[in-house]
Amino acid sequence: MAIKQTKIAIVGAGNVGASTAYNLMIQGLCNEIVLIDINKKKAHCEALDLQHGVEYLNREVKVYDGEYSDCKDADIIVITAAVPMVQGQTRLDMVESASKIVKSIVPPIMESGFSGHFIIITNPVDVMSYYVYKLSGLPKNQIIGTGTSLDSARLKLRIADIFNVDTKSVQGYTIGEHGDSQIVPWSHVTVGGKSLNDILADNKGRFGELDFEELRKLTIDDGWVIARGKGTTNYGIAATTVGIIKAMVNNENRIIPVSTYLDGEYGEKDVFAGVPVVLNATGVKEIVELHITEDERKLFKNSVSVIRDCIDKISDDTIRK
Repeated sequence: MAIKQTKIAIVGAGNVGASTAYNLMIQGLCNEIVLIDINKKKAHCEALDLQHGVEYLNREVKVYDGEYSDCKDADIIVITAAVPMVQGQTRLDMVESASKIVKSIVPPIMESGFSGHFIIITNPVDVMSYYVYKLSGLPKNQIIGTGTSLDSARLKLRIADIFNVDTKSVQGYTIGEHGDSQIVPWSHVTVGGKSLNDILADNKGRFGELDFEELRKLTIDDGWVIARGKGTTNYGIAATTVGIIKAMVNNENRIIPVSTYLDGEYGEKDVFAGVPVVLNATGVKEIVELHITEDERKLFKNSVSVIRDCIDKISDDTIRK
């Protein structure tokens, strides 16, 4: 049986782009990776460095630097390009610089004849995913932002540490904006199928007091702690992105919280926000609509309004068509 041939283009050869390419190589998810960057020397050297390790992998992979014209036959394009965040900025503060970058990337990609899937990492990711959707004209299921996928992984890790279990034994998501307004539907967070409140009630004093709001804030702050300590975050988001790609390439029908287009789900329309979806070879197969409480719904609505306000800051009529 022939091995599926998959080509992935990564726009942005910085720490996140290079880490994503490395993860793709190690997991053997594609046979061709093209790195595209405004800094052509950087893209070339990253590709060359990666290519030098192919000899020792389980699958032959061609890694090279290229141009937007190389995107024509790509199955997936990952957009990581961004201006480095300045201390004290929020992701939403980056909308002006990010929108200019995205506007310089998407039109030439579409002019190449590309018709595959976009995965957007560039922050503010919910806003940029919406912008890519508008600029590309592709179906909504083919535009996927990393959204709250990494936030959800961070939340699960913190909960797993508290209850001393493996992260895969924790079920739960953060939803809404990939940013300060994201919410945790605690009514859907479980460990081994039991709600956190039930676990605490059945084990009085064993795990101490659990402050849900403090846990949410710590999860949000995790990325900033890393960025302040090493200047950037790259391994976590790269692994997360490759997890999304794996679900698509292998047609897994896996549920992952990503930024996707809402068309009435959760009471919201014409906006991208992080919610759990079923991912397979078609991209977003369907949105999983959690039955959240009234209070959670209000918090989610507020989070989505933050995204909408940020979308309105983009000075391009394309986004309003």
